[in-house]
Amino acid sequence: MPTVVIIVAAALACAAAFTIYRIAKGPSLLDRVIAADVLLAIFGAALAAEMAVNHHQDNLVLLVVLTVIGFIGSVTVARFVAHRREEG
Repeated sequence: MPTVVIIVAAALACAAAFTIYRIAKGPSLLDRVIAADVLLAIFGAALAAEMAVNHHQDNLVLLVVLTVIGFIGSVTVARFVAHRREEG
């Protein structure tokens, strides 16, 4: 089990690093927003993995709040971009 934890932690750390790079470097606002949503998903996966490893549910409310914020943010940006394209 410790090997799996190390592999999962390394994969999540690499994914977070690449996502932060995309947020900093992204050529458009939409790229940055999508990368921020992906970063929220990575944090959610890290919280879920931590809860699974330590056999507790203490962070379950935080996990639900993160996923709701990510969903609402994605829907809001998608509606904004769709509305902007209709005008232009």
